[in-house]
Amino acid sequence: MASQEDVSAAKPADGDVQNDEDRPPPGFGESSDAVKDIARQLESTVKVNEGETVDEPDLSLKSAGLREQPEAEITTKTEGDSIYAAAQKFEDLPLSPELLKGLYVEMGFKQPSKIQASTLPMILTPPYRDLIAQAHNGSGKTTCFVLSMLSRVDPSVPFPQALCICPTRELVVQNLNVLRRMAKFTTISSTSTATELEDGGIRRTPIKEQVVVGTHGKLKNWVTKRLLALENVAILVFDEADEMLKADAFADDSVRLINQLRKKNPKVQLLLFSATFNDEMKRFAMSIARQANQVFVAKEKLSLDVIAQYNVRCPDRTAKTRVLKEIIFPNCDRLGQTIIFVRTREAARTLHAEMDRDGYKCTSISGEKAPEDRDRVVQEFRDGTTKVLISTDVLSRGFDVSQVTLVINYDVPIERDGRSPAYETYLHRIGRSGRFGRKGAAFNLMSTAQDMEVMARISSYFNKPIAELKWDDEDQFIEVLNKTL
Repeated sequence: MASQEDVSAAKPADGDVQNDEDRPPPGFGESSDAVKDIARQLESTVKVNEGETVDEPDLSLKSAGLREQPEAEITTKTEGDSIYAAAQKFEDLPLSPELLKGLYVEMGFKQPSKIQASTLPMILTPPYRDLIAQAHNGSGKTTCFVLSMLSRVDPSVPFPQALCICPTRELVVQNLNVLRRMAKFTTISSTSTATELEDGGIRRTPIKEQVVVGTHGKLKNWVTKRLLALENVAILVFDEADEMLKADAFADDSVRLINQLRKKNPKVQLLLFSATFNDEMKRFAMSIARQANQVFVAKEKLSLDVIAQYNVRCPDRTAKTRVLKEIIFPNCDRLGQTIIFVRTREAARTLHAEMDRDGYKCTSISGEKAPEDRDRVVQEFRDGTTKVLISTDVLSRGFDVSQVTLVINYDVPIERDGRSPAYETYLHRIGRSGRFGRKGAAFNLMSTAQDMEVMARISSYFNKPIAELKWDDEDQFIEVLNKTL
């Protein structure tokens, strides 16, 4: 619960903010064409072969608990003259007793994680500068922005004061659940675009809840119908900000909303959180929030050195399947659990059918499955009922199962243009193994010249030499697995 002093601090004097902050950055005015032109520079044209469907990550499948890479190094860059001391304990932060009780009693936290210790003082200290923050999934990012929103709310003011934008409905539900748990001992109210209403889900009355979590489409509809007032919003959060700023995703809507809010309240605080920001996306974010504090994990650290990575040169696609049948499946009982990544839904369906037909027990998941089927497959894998899971990139981000020790890139990761290496996707895929300091291994199956070029560029990008294995040498595979797992 924010004190009266907190509320007055949430609206600093005009002199606290540079004039440049009051204006939208160049090229980000009301014209959607201008936004799209800039955004197109960041992403290749979307091209998928006819009949093929590529899945985006299901961002609702994040860690259930707070976990942290043990040796993650955090780099910070601060703007202005502000000096921020890392928070050793939550009491070091300007939090109400009710929020502290929520953290300790309801959430079960003992102390801030590294990312929380670094970012929360930057967010909660006047003049409330914008923040661009990138860190591993499971590092405590959700707590950072949820706690930040709750701390900026005055419970006595019955209007929206904090807004969180998410790319999917599932992530909206997850973030709202975390927020309500954390706010359990406060009187802060909250709602979301996924909240079911008695009249069939169509909201007809103005929103009085103080924190709103939602997706762009419904939020835009609420604003248009004057159900969601923006005048009192003091903090705007984008979860999975790299997804929200993609040219073929939400860039136009995201920038329009930022500009809309800045017109209503030039001092609104903007928080951009994501597990990854490539260099182009980072520049894009910095052009939107030009005087933001920054928190980044070095690219080299994100490459997860704890995971042994190997390229496997196969003569053709059939040989890739033979590697699975003749080497991986016969050894899966001692491997822990394995995730096999393919590029398209069609590939997931076809590979699963072939493995099942030949008697190899596995499951598969892709975006074409009904939500209840996806939940069932995921739960069976979490419970250890199934050992091998074939997946599109629907599971490439944030999906944590501690017993996953092996990741196989049956299809090497490429962008939707069908040519360019998908560096962040590779990072997220292999990161499904070796979670939180455990050992893990990744095999990249290559059967074309393009596959080999993609893996060469990925190796160069992460400055990580990747050894090569012979596709038909089981003894070499076993030796590697014994050494790395």
